[in-house]
Amino acid sequence: MQEATAERIRTWSRARRPLIDAVLIGLFCVLSAALGFSGIWSIFSLLDAGISPWWTLATALPGCIAVLMKRRFPMLSLVAAAILFTVDLLTIGGLGPVIILLDVLWTAAFLASPRARTGLLIASAIAVVVMFFGALALSDAAVPVAFLVAAQFGAFVGTDYWWAVAVSQANELAELHRQRADDAAAVAEREQAEAVRRERETMARELHDVVAGHVMAMAIRAEAALTSPPDPVTDRDALQAVRDAGLDAHGALRSMISVLRRGDGTLAPTPGWSDLEGIVDEARRAGLGIRFSSVDVSGVGGAAEQAVVRVVREALANGIRHASGADVDVVIDVAGSDVQVAVRSRGGVARASATHGGQGWGLQMLRERVEALGGAFAAGPESDGWSVAARVPVGVRA
Repeated sequence: MQEATAERIRTWSRARRPLIDAVLIGLFCVLSAALGFSGIWSIFSLLDAGISPWWTLATALPGCIAVLMKRRFPMLSLVAAAILFTVDLLTIGGLGPVIILLDVLWTAAFLASPRARTGLLIASAIAVVVMFFGALALSDAAVPVAFLVAAQFGAFVGTDYWWAVAVSQANELAELHRQRADDAAAVAEREQAEAVRRERETMARELHDVVAGHVMAMAIRAEAALTSPPDPVTDRDALQAVRDAGLDAHGALRSMISVLRRGDGTLAPTPGWSDLEGIVDEARRAGLGIRFSSVDVSGVGGAAEQAVVRVVREALANGIRHASGADVDVVIDVAGSDVQVAVRSRGGVARASATHGGQGWGLQMLRERVEALGGAFAAGPESDGWSVAARVPVGVRA
């Protein structure tokens, strides 16, 4: 509660700082007049001695208006304060006008641009020189006395100017660091969001590549067994295939959950060249008539090899769902610095499970994976079927 009250008081005082300064300086001027302070610049006075100290308020109180307007019109207020100080210097010689001059000079230097500050510094130096020669011209003071008067005035003005510039530059430096910190925080937030997005995409690809394929294989083999005439041998083979795919999916899920929960372990192995023959045989058992032609690409690079195998597997899985019984040509070749893979199907009919085949993310993720490796991917209908083609650069590592 006390901290909140103190903060409200600080906020209120900052918002009304010029008014508070003007009132306090006005009270100080009245007090100094009541105590008899006058004639402190007597060597410059053009009036006779014996003038009442209350006359110092004639220049001090109007100067409070300059204090009140110092933040809205800093340079204009400084000019007005300088004029009132000069009048007081040549007449009464009170404390108020010099306090007003220093206060308004501080605000003007604090708010000024670098070029304006240079002008204020030059003007202050000229004022010190004028004080020196004025002391010589308006009194019988010797050169050392005139020099002392000018040095005192220069010390007041110089310290006031230096303090204002130092505070202003410190604030500017703090603001610069704050902006840089805000920029760094914004960059870190964007990088974190991008990292989360990439991690989600990686998890989605792994789930699709490792788990979704096994689950869809289970559905396809079960449907094939249900739609075929009962046969103990083929039904048992189908059940065995469903069991094997379920165990594979379960193992892949366990490894992925272990990585996500504890950050340890490794994800289920990604498909490689050695898995390609089994993928093709599984598609043949599911009803596709496949003609397979390939060169050995097992040494082209981890990421490129995996991409080729995944293109073939996804294309054949789509063929099983959407073109059961189709004739499929699978061709893998090396052309220059690229591996080219093409899967073309003709004929076939869609299975009932195709209606539960998701939203077509598989081909989209394949496109993203191939393009991330610097390759090209295309998939679409042809006159008598469907075609999937990809070009993957050789030598790309995971």
